[in-house]
Amino acid sequence: MNYSEQEVLQYVQEEDVKFIRLAFCDVFGRQKNIAVMPEELPRAFAYGISFDASAITGFGGEIHSDLLLHPEADTLTLLPWRPEHGKVVRMFAAVTYPDGRPFECDTRSFLKKAADSAGEAGFQFFFGAEQEFYLFCLDEKGEPAKLPYDRAGYMDIAPDDKGENIRREICLTLEQMGIHPESSHHEEGPGQNEIDFRYSHALTAADNAMTFQTVVKTVAARNGLWADFSPKPLTDLPGNGFHINISVKADDGSDNLSFVMAGILDKVKDMTIFLNPTDDSYKRLGHKKAPGYISWSRENRSQLIRLPAAIGQYRRAELRSPDPLANPYLAFALLIYAGMEGITGKLALPEPADLNLYKAGTDALTRFERLPENVKSACQAAAESPFIENYIPAAILDIYCRQGGYPYQPVGGRKL
Repeated sequence: MNYSEQEVLQYVQEEDVKFIRLAFCDVFGRQKNIAVMPEELPRAFAYGISFDASAITGFGGEIHSDLLLHPEADTLTLLPWRPEHGKVVRMFAAVTYPDGRPFECDTRSFLKKAADSAGEAGFQFFFGAEQEFYLFCLDEKGEPAKLPYDRAGYMDIAPDDKGENIRREICLTLEQMGIHPESSHHEEGPGQNEIDFRYSHALTAADNAMTFQTVVKTVAARNGLWADFSPKPLTDLPGNGFHINISVKADDGSDNLSFVMAGILDKVKDMTIFLNPTDDSYKRLGHKKAPGYISWSRENRSQLIRLPAAIGQYRRAELRSPDPLANPYLAFALLIYAGMEGITGKLALPEPADLNLYKAGTDALTRFERLPENVKSACQAAAESPFIENYIPAAILDIYCRQGGYPYQPVGGRKL
């Protein structure tokens, strides 16, 4: 539901809300928040809430580190796992400097700008997310272990699939928050699961992707488990993908999906560091149904982009290279910009790769360009790209490629 500021104030008073979380994320898409009491909410709407950003990755050092959070009323949602009495709600917030200037490393505002730019040109982009995750048991100290919650396989059912009730709880929790999953199932790996969402506007889809990971981790913890979204939790077993379904609607009713696909294929190498930000990301690509080459085809899961079997409003392109550690705001924004370059340049799609790239011989593969094979080559592609220079703030590129890269350290042998 889209609330106004006045409606939020009224809701907080009538529903016994005691804490309001103002949510944002760092440049790598790791969610953060500050909780304020109800009496601070009018000030938050009018002036913003100041916070020390010096310890937030990519948000600066100790000098001039104060930034402001401005809650967006239309993102209000109840956190249903918090107490019924003294409720907790959450709103996403824009980040600005004290003088009101937008903060360049606020990636949510970056996506909003990209979507608005496309809208002004007469195009609306929609995204549907498919995120995979593993459920692991905890050890005797309550720390995450490498023991999968079950040994089920692709689309297995209970009792082999022990994650069935976990996925059910996740989906019902999301519904309570106004987010409606489309489907869920056990994935190929032991203890691996997937929950998919129907398409929505870019900003809503990215917000939902952020909320989804929070809900999954919360529900897993409540059930004595650890949810792992890292790209390669277990060696020699399938990695976790963040498959992104993309569609576009033009004000004039024209069909531009092929141009969008061509634009993304043309720029995907340049943007890979933002879709696959960790060393482990590149252990996934090219293995166990994760793409390694820049290619496309219809209904072919060995390709980077595939066109699923669908008609009418459900027609879309699926990008299969990103993993769940990608910042969805950056990822969706770059896909919009690449798609728009494909539209404005009327780029032609290359010939479809109607073969199984996982089983193709060396001769067949030589005609396809590879995705970057490690962080270093992905950063080099981004640094040399006029496309990235044009759209990505220099501060964000510097953080991804020159300041140590993805900062979060392994827990239990896996990336957080």
